[in-house]
Amino acid sequence: MMKKTITYFILTLTLGVISSCAKLKENPDSFIPANDYYKTKADAINAVNAAYFLLNSGGSAVQTPYNTLFATGMDFMSDDIDPGPGATNADVRSQAVLNHSSTGLRVLQLWQQHYAGIKKANIAIDKVPAITDAALTDDLKNRLVGEAKLLRALYYFNLVRLFGPVPLILHDQDGVTITDFAIEQTPAPGVYVQIEKDLTEAALALPVAYTGADLGRATAGAAKSILAKVYLTQGKWTDAVSKAEEVAGPYPYSSGSSPYKYDLFADYSQVFLPAFKNGKEHILSAQFKSNSLGQGNNQAPRGARSGVPGIVGSYADQVRFYTQGTDKNFSIYKLYSANDKRKRNGSFVTRFLGSDGKWYGDLVDKSIPGDSIPYLNKYWDPTQAANLSESAANVPVIRFSEVLLILAEAENEVNGPSAKAYAAYNRVRERAGLTPLSALSKEQFRDALYLDRRLELVWENQRWFDLIREKDATGKIILEDALKKVGKTNVSVPKHLLFPIPQQEIDLNAKLKQNAGW
Repeated sequence: MMKKTITYFILTLTLGVISSCAKLKENPDSFIPANDYYKTKADAINAVNAAYFLLNSGGSAVQTPYNTLFATGMDFMSDDIDPGPGATNADVRSQAVLNHSSTGLRVLQLWQQHYAGIKKANIAIDKVPAITDAALTDDLKNRLVGEAKLLRALYYFNLVRLFGPVPLILHDQDGVTITDFAIEQTPAPGVYVQIEKDLTEAALALPVAYTGADLGRATAGAAKSILAKVYLTQGKWTDAVSKAEEVAGPYPYSSGSSPYKYDLFADYSQVFLPAFKNGKEHILSAQFKSNSLGQGNNQAPRGARSGVPGIVGSYADQVRFYTQGTDKNFSIYKLYSANDKRKRNGSFVTRFLGSDGKWYGDLVDKSIPGDSIPYLNKYWDPTQAANLSESAANVPVIRFSEVLLILAEAENEVNGPSAKAYAAYNRVRERAGLTPLSALSKEQFRDALYLDRRLELVWENQRWFDLIREKDATGKIILEDALKKVGKTNVSVPKHLLFPIPQQEIDLNAKLKQNAGW
């Protein structure tokens, strides 16, 4: 079985990757200018590792996209997830009900953390080809640049979906004054052109798989999978089908048909348990490691109940409760059918076993027997219950079940619910223990798939992007209706289809223009 996720990219001071809260020595004993640093094979590898670092670094001082920032900066605004009792940041709680502004902390961090990753990728793309170390072969150079291009594309893909037109910076910037770094925004279509170019070139340069210590670095399959998602996001349905089929293999997309050896785990829970990490369903993940320089998954304790002996949980992330009919405590948990294996087989738990041998859980409505609070559970690490911030559970960037859903959705948009669309979609449903679908209209198929996508990918940093991408039968974007349904009445379209450009960035770069409505 070939395994594909990101290995542990824990950088030292070699690259100067230090959080903004770190204390720096003003007069270092030695200093290596950037132009003098990139000389060896090890320098080349470190340069690319630095671009990966912005996926999964973090901790108590800083959040990065796949280490809690997407949750606090984006998912809390959705119809699925809310800040729980342990989320005390007033700025975050305000943003959760769409009262955020251009001066918000998480708005700024989303912008800065992605551009920090882009800066590292640009350095690698610029510097690695010029290294003359004989140990650095041309094949390895090409691979490393391909990895950096994939990462740059991923960071820009997130940025363009969040902010729309953004500065398209493709080389490390040199300058002395603030004006030296000022650059205009590129309209979203132009950003997408570059994203597609980077991913296409990465797919040609990257290998199918790795071995040993390189297991999990970006692969050709990862580049093609993300590219299929980029096409889907733009409504390039035919391209999305074609690229997703390159990953899934030929119809009927059966187990073993993927040329990259991707497949679904038989048990949904295995997707998230650290014991099964880097498995056949993982195409690209931000990877975490326990007890290793603070590289644990800080998302893990946020979903766990607080006050359980032997378990350190903060309950900072919770499901969104809202009124539906007579049920005043409805949530995504109740959208799962009773026989859906995803419900309590990875995504949620309703009670925790304390170190005192007692079970701890809570009722949503004490007047309704068994109406339990569902706690988010995907990043739980059973070996680190006493300190869940050291969870080794990975955060998926894209996995094979999503590729199948991309294929099915795009195929339905092109040809209606064809045999190909059903084949891809029903593989995901059958793994969940659900009856295969058939004989649906195009609109019925779309609605069913939207729901299953929501249930399959809950708490995986997907819902906000889907709310601004998906459309109902009339062609209307679903964001406004979906949020108002759960009581988030501050939503306004088209304003909230994009984030505001951070005011701090506008103050530094006079060429930036604020998004409409902000």
